[in-house]
Amino acid sequence: MEKERIQSSQNAILLYGAWFVALIATLGSLYFSEIKGFIPCELCWYQRIAMYPLVLILGIATFRNDAKVFIYVLPLSLLGGSISILHYLEQKVPGFGGIKPCVSGVPCSSEYINWFGFVTIPFLALIAFILISVAMVVLVVKNKKD
Repeated sequence: MEKERIQSSQNAILLYGAWFVALIATLGSLYFSEIKGFIPCELCWYQRIAMYPLVLILGIATFRNDAKVFIYVLPLSLLGGSISILHYLEQKVPGFGGIKPCVSGVPCSSEYINWFGFVTIPFLALIAFILISVAMVVLVVKNKKD
């Protein structure tokens, strides 16, 4: 009984952590676009499409302490992370430009922020997707052992 309670509290910590990261990433993207006035490029929109549902999915899973949520969360976070990597390469690697979604509207290579010479908005999104993915993988591994 004690082991189940400890496992349940560890699951809750992982779920709360992943939900908190998704919430901060979502609020951050809304801050950049709605308050700072940064117009999202097409790849930014794809990253948002992957991140925004995670707030709701992880919020419900956290409330229910549902460790099986990784089935839904991991594909979204890996997809979003892949788009973030692609977007970051578009910004930072010369000659990498010209990705099809980024040919009209706001260029995906534009950098609204560039903290410390490498931290851009796609980089922040990538960190969030990585943290969520790691939490889900730990959840899977931890619960498969038992």
